[in-house]
Amino acid sequence: MTMPPPPGHNGGPPLDEANDDPAGWRHWCWRRAHRRAWKTPPREIALRRLERAEELGMTYREYTLEILERGRHL
Repeated sequence: MTMPPPPGHNGGPPLDEANDDPAGWRHWCWRRAHRRAWKTPPREIALRRLERAEELGMTYREYTLEILERGRHL
């Protein structure tokens, strides 16, 4: 019997290739959403994010993750 996910977990599968069934529909949906979320933005937006991330002492990836998680710019 598996334990239910902890509170706050979104129920999505891990994005590890080795642990998941690559033929599963849910896995396919999560991979597609992950790929779309991390799609490279236009040059101007990427440069603006990079500049703001450096001002805050963060990496570009950390800053972008904050935007994706919270839906707002820091």
